[in-house]
Amino acid sequence: MVPGGDLGSLAAVVAAVTACMAYAGFAARRLRPGLPRLTALLPVLAFLPLPPLAFRALHLRAISAFFLAWVAEFRLLLLASGQGPLHPSLPLPAFAAVATLPVTLRDPGATAAAAGRPGLGLAESAAMAALLAAIVPLYRHEERMHRYALLALYSVHIYLALELVLAAAAAAARALLGLHLEPQFDRPYLSASLRDFWGRRWNLSVPALLRQCVFRPVRARLGAPAGVLAAFAVSGLMHEVMFSYLTLRPPTGEAAAFFALHGACAVAEEWWAVRRRWPRALATPLTLAFVGVTAFWLFFPPITRPGADKQVIAESEAMVAFLRGAAARAGGSARSVLSGRS
Repeated sequence: MVPGGDLGSLAAVVAAVTACMAYAGFAARRLRPGLPRLTALLPVLAFLPLPPLAFRALHLRAISAFFLAWVAEFRLLLLASGQGPLHPSLPLPAFAAVATLPVTLRDPGATAAAAGRPGLGLAESAAMAALLAAIVPLYRHEERMHRYALLALYSVHIYLALELVLAAAAAAARALLGLHLEPQFDRPYLSASLRDFWGRRWNLSVPALLRQCVFRPVRARLGAPAGVLAAFAVSGLMHEVMFSYLTLRPPTGEAAAFFALHGACAVAEEWWAVRRRWPRALATPLTLAFVGVTAFWLFFPPITRPGADKQVIAESEAMVAFLRGAAARAGGSARSVLSGRS
């Protein structure tokens, strides 16, 4: 459920971003990649971090910040240098969707094996939504929960919410624009290493962007380990920005430390894997435990300390109540129609 004031803000943001994308596509068609195109795109790059601040609802602010201040910024920088996935020839609706939504275009001619795992199906989405709706009421008992049990619940909540939001964005782009899109998650709970978790299973549009913007250029000059460290460092900095949108407070450095630690461990893990490989039955729980413990230590505190988690819970409870009420009203209307016919 969106607060009334945010509905007007949402309409204004959509209109402003559409205008920005129309200008960006126009400029990219007429200017060659490099400094001329980058200079023309600078006003758009300067504007896009601002619209998320128009929202009072934390979910809207966080989602729009991810779409505009991270995904769109990086993709427009790639466009300025002449790299995809954006291309000036795309029609405006497709250009705006690819620029701002965390979706990865799939080659329509790719084989099923090359295309990889399909996105969420209707049954899987419904099951995840039901599980998320079941989790939200548990927060009423948070005062009696152990701190780590509550943080574990937050972890599942974040995964389910991100999976559903990003799958919905991809489904909308696919249905409205006919785009072939890659799934955004690939069962991260099966990860057998940090490289597997961050590079091949979790929020895949982000590693795709970091691979293009950071890892490959740094690897070409300084080698693969430096590329990995640089990609994790940039991810940490961007998470600091995202957390500032969430909390409306200055960065604390904890998210940057979290990703710097994971980057260093991913490099060490690569070195170790050449010499010895753990069996998956052991590697998967060790990987998930490391991600969980370090998240409890460094990732969650910048969110929970200022109370942003409480606002997330309140908004989630309001959304679940709204959906249950809507379902009850729809069921009542259906029964009335059926009883009237009989």
